[in-house]
Amino acid sequence: MPKRSAQEARRRVQLMEAKQALRRGQQARRRRDNIIAASAVVVALALAGVLQGTVFASNPTAEQYAAVQAGLGSPSASPTASATPSAAATNAPGIPAASTAAGKTFTGSLVLNTGTLGIQIDGTKAPQAAAVFKSLADKGTLKGRVCHRLTTSATASILQCGAEDASGKSDPTYTWGPLENTPSDQKYPAGTIAVARTADNAYGNGQQFFIAYKDSTFPNDSAGGYTIVGHVTSGLDVITKIAAAGVKPGGSSADDGSPVTPVTIDSFTLN
Repeated sequence: MPKRSAQEARRRVQLMEAKQALRRGQQARRRRDNIIAASAVVVALALAGVLQGTVFASNPTAEQYAAVQAGLGSPSASPTASATPSAAATNAPGIPAASTAAGKTFTGSLVLNTGTLGIQIDGTKAPQAAAVFKSLADKGTLKGRVCHRLTTSATASILQCGAEDASGKSDPTYTWGPLENTPSDQKYPAGTIAVARTADNAYGNGQQFFIAYKDSTFPNDSAGGYTIVGHVTSGLDVITKIAAAGVKPGGSSADDGSPVTPVTIDSFTLN
């Protein structure tokens, strides 16, 4: 009897320990599941925020597109480019020094497949931007590039050029700043040549630019306005005719998208 009682006691202890181990395992699994669930919620919320920001940056209204895009950014440089600000306010390797254009005025031409525009670039008011576009002109970088975006709203009338293809693609390794000669009244008169950039990024300028063919107003975003680097001296009617043909369906809006008339850059020269 004593022997059986001892064995029975051991069985009770083993059973109790087994139950306790089971409970500990269940509690550990519940804690793990709760952590995983919480993490999933955080990830989902973060992803939702990213998607919302991307959609807003890529598909702004006609009145907001300049403030959130890519529209006027390497803009969106294109509508598809990221709107995330640069981690550091520095220029990418290979960006020419502002001193190479400071105090200088360059004149030249922008030859499109639809006609020629006379242009003037101002290195006094925008030396860094002027240095960049003088360098691009000298290297022939913009030859063959696309004018992929046209806006025709009452307050925003621009043709954006310099993209690598019709999707608005730009070179992600060619970024620079700072912003220069941005209008305090947020107005860009007809004939203005300004630098496109990613939204909310003062160092998100690239190789794209836009030309206002009518007086336009673009609200500042968190980084500011858009660098005015020069103006059209002749041939603005070339763009007016492109605008008259309208915008292809399927863009950000009925008055913001690819021009019906395909537009490419035959040459971009500055002297």
